[in-house]
Amino acid sequence: MMKKIAILCVVSLSVISCTIYTKGEDGKPGVPAKSANAETSSKKDEKPKFNQELATSLGADKYGMKPYTIVMLTSGSVKIEDKAKMGELMKGHMANIGKLADEGKIVVAGPFLEKNKENYRGMFIFNTKSKEEAEQWVKTDPALQAGVFSYEIFPWYGSAALPLYLKHHDEISKENP
Repeated sequence: MMKKIAILCVVSLSVISCTIYTKGEDGKPGVPAKSANAETSSKKDEKPKFNQELATSLGADKYGMKPYTIVMLTSGSVKIEDKAKMGELMKGHMANIGKLADEGKIVVAGPFLEKNKENYRGMFIFNTKSKEEAEQWVKTDPALQAGVFSYEIFPWYGSAALPLYLKHHDEISKENP
């Protein structure tokens, strides 16, 4: 019988010591503390408050979306073997992307990391619903002008917040390609 009482006391003390209470105010008892995980998960579950001013400034529709134009760069008909010349064209290609991004015309740009059956080399997402406007912008690319790249154009519908990531890109990149 003593052994059962001792086990019951140990179990009771263990349960009591694992429960944390906050300090009460004005003599009132405290409430059980929330774990860090419970607080974090409840904040994750909260939906952010709708921001009409931000939605309007980004051109968002009622779903938070808007039209863009995607340009898929493909291999062009010209193959340049001279590495110095190709290096200059790619330097101009990158400078043009930077210029278009600074002007708010290009939202996303980047190469594909694998070969693919469509022969896509990279893509741009332009901040316009006009295929004609996107075509004017893509034609400013020196590598495209030289025939190293060609392109295909597609209308696309995506999050109106997409351009916001660009303002943080400089904060996370140590070097530019």
